[in-house]
Amino acid sequence: MPYGIARRRLLLGGTAAVGALAGCSAGGSDGVGADGRVTIELWHGQVDTGRAAVEALVAEFNRTHPAIRVDAGGGGVLADAMLQKVTAALAAGSYPDVAYIFGSDLASVARSPRVVDLTSALRTGPTPWDTYWKPVRDAVTVNGRIRAAPALLDSLAVVYNRELFRRAGVPFPRPGWTWGEFTDTARQLTDRGRGVFGTGWPGTGDEDTVWRLWPMIWDLGGEIVAADGRHIGFAEQGARALDTLARLVRDQSVYVDPKPGSEQMYQVFLGGRMAMVATGPWQLPDIVDAGLDYGVVPLPTYSGRPVTISGPDTWTVFDNGSARSRAAVEFVRWMTQPVRDARWGVRAGSLPLSTGTASRVEWRRHSARTTGLDVFTDALRSARVRPVHAAYPQISQALGEAIVSVLLGRASPADAVRRCADKADAALLIPR
Repeated sequence: MPYGIARRRLLLGGTAAVGALAGCSAGGSDGVGADGRVTIELWHGQVDTGRAAVEALVAEFNRTHPAIRVDAGGGGVLADAMLQKVTAALAAGSYPDVAYIFGSDLASVARSPRVVDLTSALRTGPTPWDTYWKPVRDAVTVNGRIRAAPALLDSLAVVYNRELFRRAGVPFPRPGWTWGEFTDTARQLTDRGRGVFGTGWPGTGDEDTVWRLWPMIWDLGGEIVAADGRHIGFAEQGARALDTLARLVRDQSVYVDPKPGSEQMYQVFLGGRMAMVATGPWQLPDIVDAGLDYGVVPLPTYSGRPVTISGPDTWTVFDNGSARSRAAVEFVRWMTQPVRDARWGVRAGSLPLSTGTASRVEWRRHSARTTGLDVFTDALRSARVRPVHAAYPQISQALGEAIVSVLLGRASPADAVRRCADKADAALLIPR
């Protein structure tokens, strides 16, 4: 993510638990250099603080593991484009040893026989498997097997501008509030004369648009894929959730961001012209830097039960021969141990992957001095993840189109979900 005597240390020392990788060799030199050291290639796709955090950890790993060298070139693409980059690399037969793969893309990537099965390596690894949060365990498991190591963890909550609430004379939101209260609050906080919106929503139809709706659907009792595996499980619940968005549209209280990445939406919030935004912990450093007086509250609810979504991303390991596979597994297990995970989380804006990380002094200190970070962490107890299903990208695309049609006033919630179901159900029928 060194052989001779060095090779024997690698095989029989700290990586004894990954014996299941034996026999995976792709042939050739197996990545062993003349000095007996194994070099592995890491595509991480990170920028700015994330890149700096990865590179600092890689440098430490290389210092402390003389039998392995991690080349953290990054892959030449951002994480958003990693799926296409890796897919092309697999087709060409020249792929990395470790790549940063979004959790929602793992099922598609894991169909490749070149993805290493990490079940044994992680279930018996240095970080006890049951100490990872449930969303983490769910996100890296495909058909009962662990197909990647967790890399990054987040959750959704609502960040609000306290000054705008005070100015409008509206009480701050509290845990347990409802979606009806959310829409009422957004309407009260909207001030078109000053260019202030109650809230915002991405309007491009991409995954950023879609994943914000899933907690609403789950809260209403829906599922992304129905129990029969052949239909979506949110026809009714999706329409009800979209009714909430339609109300925001009717009230003219929602800023619809027309560009990918939600950058404009966040700029409106950071500029003091949006009262509430559903976002994750990655946004807190920018909010702090902007000097906003802010608070964080869990997502609203329909049922009274807390529910949110988590979007864990992964370190996926690819088979370039047994030596490189073993070295790659050694690296990702090292990265996910609490001492490193705490450093990564603090610097990259992630949440702790495990309860072990959450209990570390450096994480507790970071959480105590970052307003609202504990709300995101506590939300992991009720967080769910999108199913690791090969048809998920098609379902997401269909729902994204439905959401945009409602946000732009082009379709009713019922009609939008009906068209979504037609496309998504067709995708679920394709044999995989």
